[in-house]
Amino acid sequence: MKDMLRHLLTGVDNRTYDIARVLWLLGGLQFLAMAGYAVIVNKQPFAPMEYGAGLGAMLTAGGIGVAVKSRAEPGGERGVRT
Repeated sequence: MKDMLRHLLTGVDNRTYDIARVLWLLGGLQFLAMAGYAVIVNKQPFAPMEYGAGLGAMLTAGGIGVAVKSRAEPGGERGVRT
């Protein structure tokens, strides 16, 4: 599990943590925590359409950010992964 998490959060060299990926993960966890808080603590009804639209927008923006930033990584300008 630790290796998989490190692989998801690091750049091409698999050692340097990528700030975009880390922030994407933290944003997703915060999004889920706030949705749970609204349902459990505030006793508000769960709105799956708004939740899905917000989560989809966040995942899309994170994916675009990681893709755009990949050109700045070593080998990114050639599209070569080492």
